[in-house]
Formats: sequence, C-alpha cells, structure tokens
Amino acid sequence: MGKLDGKVALITGSGRNIGRATALKLAGEGAHIVVNARTNQTEADAVTREVRERGVKAISVLADMAKKDQVDALAARALSEFGRVDILINNAAIRPHKPFTEVTVQEWEHVRGVVLDGALYLTQAIIPSMVKNQFGRILFFTGHGAFSGGSGRVHVSAAKMGLIGMARSLAAEYAGQNIRANVVSPGSIDTRRDNPEWYHGRVPNAAGIPLGRQGTVDEIAATCLFLVSDDSGFITGQTIHVNGGVGFY
Repeated sequence: MGKLDGKVALITGSGRNIGRATALKLAGEGAHIVVNARTNQTEADAVTREVRERGVKAISVLADMAKKDQVDALAARALSEFGRVDILINNAAIRPHKPFTEVTVQEWEHVRGVVLDGALYLTQAIIPSMVKNQFGRILFFTGHGAFSGGSGRVHVSAAKMGLIGMARSLAAEYAGQNIRANVVSPGSIDTRRDNPEWYHGRVPNAAGIPLGRQGTVDEIAATCLFLVSDDSGFITGQTIHVNGGVGFY
C-alpha cells in the first residue's frame, strides 16, 4: 500500500528536474500522474513512461502556463482522463534575470503569466473537483531568492511571493473542504539549467550553504510527498524551506 494509492496528481513543469523527480516519487506511492511540459513532448513522454513503469497510470499534456486557453485545456484533459485531480503541484516557472529598470511590460507579463497567473488559472480550474470529492492537496513553489532578495530578480521575486499569498488564502477558504495548500521554497538545487544567460555566469552552487552542498531534486520531491500525504495532515497555509540552512524565515 502506497501513501497515495489511487490518487491523481497533476504536476506542471514535470518533464525534467524537480517536476520529474516529484512525479516519480508520487507514482512510487501509488498516484496516477498527469505530466506537463511547455513544448518538449519527447521529455514529457519519457517521464510518462517512467511513471507507468511504477505500475500506475500516466498521461502527458503540453501546455504553456502563461496562456490561459492552454491551461484550461490541460485541466480539462486531466479531468476527462481521470475524472478528478486530488493533488495539484504548481511547479512550472521561469527565472530570467534583468536589471529592474530594464524589465519591459512584455517581460513582466510573461514572468507573471508563467509563475503566478498560470498557477491561479489552473488551481481555479481544478479546485471544483477537489471540493466535490472533499479532498485536495495543492502545492506552489517559490524559492530562497524571493525571500533573500537579489539584484536582477525583482520581477521574478514579486511573482513568486504572490504564490504565498495565494496559498495562505486558499488554505483559509478551503480548509472546511479537506483541501490543504502549502508552499515549497527550495534553496540551491543541483538541476539542469538550460538558460545560463539568466545567471550572468553565477550558476547556483554550494557557496554559503551550511550543510556544505546543494540540495537534490529527490530531496525536494520527498518534501512534496510529505506535504501531499497524510503525514502532514495538520499543515496548511505554510511555506516549507528546503535550503540546507541558508537563512531563517
């Protein structure tokens, strides 16, 4: 018996890195998985195959979280395929770095669209099925940088911090329907990064981490499993920092 036997989980941005690791972790505990990627069907399908190898069902659905019509189509496909979504993990994000006064309206709208708007639209589309079934677990992702601040990240940090307000309000509004909402805030995690220009030559590393290393995607996935399982039954509206001891919030 897995901790999530028969549950249905939708994980955005699950074609690689933290999203992929979380999909596999939840599948290993018996959850059926909706894998999502923005454009890379090959990656999404590869994760779907890995999930199915764990003995559960899985589908892959492409959707750009910045585009509401695609977000709505993602939700509709998940609900059509499985009849409900029990666990929603809003993981998709982009993190472009740019001096604040150089951020254009279009760049701000894109960051906000992927990080904040898409999470709101998808949660809004999925939560009625959770209310109907009197069960729901919702996660959002922010990051250490949003709390510590950092040059060139104003737009990203602003959008990320908006997710905390969303989680807290959802936690309060839907507690009576057995729906819990929380936030995971990873620190420096050893992942594949396809946009080195975002980091201006300063790719995240282990510098300044008291535990002396970067975190792993599996450690973040384990945190997600904890938060969506009954092990965290009295936790809602909270932000869990997984950062090796960098700062205290």
